Amino acid sequence: MDSGPGSSTSQLSWGNVGLAFSFILLDGFISTTFGLGVGSSLITAAVRCIVQLSVVALILQKVFETNNPWAVAGMACLLNFMGTAETVVNKSKKRYDYMFPSVLLGMLGSTIPVSIIGTRFAMDVEPFWKPEQYIPIVGMLCGATISGIVVSVTYVLKEIYDNKDKVEMYLAFGASRFEACKPIARDALRLALTPNINQMSVIGIIAIPGMMTGAILGGSSVEQAARLQMVIMFMISSCTALSSIVVTIFALGVVVDSEHRIRGDRIDTREHAIYRGRNWVFSKIVSGIKHVAFGLVGSVRKLFGKHDVEDNASERQRLLG
Repeated sequence: MDSGPGSSTSQLSWGNVGLAFSFILLDGFISTTFGLGVGSSLITAAVRCIVQLSVVALILQKVFETNNPWAVAGMACLLNFMGTAETVVNKSKKRYDYMFPSVLLGMLGSTIPVSIIGTRFAMDVEPFWKPEQYIPIVGMLCGATISGIVVSVTYVLKEIYDNKDKVEMYLAFGASRFEACKPIARDALRLALTPNINQMSVIGIIAIPGMMTGAILGGSSVEQAARLQMVIMFMISSCTALSSIVVTIFALGVVVDSEHRIRGDRIDTREHAIYRGRNWVFSKIVSGIKHVAFGLVGSVRKLFGKHDVEDNASERQRLLG
């Protein structure tokens, strides 16, 4: 890409990050003032952002220095794996059986081929696996793909679990599971793709996207930055569509079995097992602390009670003697 006159950019320190963090503190103050209840979530998310980006920066620096295609491939797979974990563990309130492998397959089957084809041919990068270009693109595709998958899966499971009467009626009248679930799949995919459509329709006129802004700040010409953003947006749209289709088909195939029956028992509405395990460990730790504290209090009471009895006995003997 062309270099512009503003290729030299200022170096940011942790003091700059701390100054920007004051905006999050302002949001937390507003949340506390109006009783919104999101102040702690904002602070936690901001701290996670700092820690995660710091760790990623260290890892990417090592990957960029090695310039090894296997390291780039491992980083791409790791990003997809972490995106899958975020989708299944944190973003989904309802889950279905075998959700993790199906989401992972949907993400890998969309982000990897689209990133390879887009980087090599649309962006004309040779070789396509150049770490400083390929890894950020895979990261952006994974982030956009998560949103589409969450929207589509949430809608499918909500309709099957909470509003299953319509599907059961179709099945009772002899429809196959594909015919009965087709309206749900269509609406789920429409909802998953709507944010991308809205974003592309306002991009450049109302909003200047992050990739274009970063390219301009990095010294590229505005024209090249705009073309790069076009390519990225089309790749994101393609990834979101492919991954949402794959995961929606898997989800419907699990919750409506081959015997054309709705399997509500395959939908889990509880917290994820990780959080249930965490809560169990915390409860055990708290009960252990309480047990030790009560034991110490009892021992102290017995000790002081013994001293009081001895004092009373000695006082009685002195008075009687």
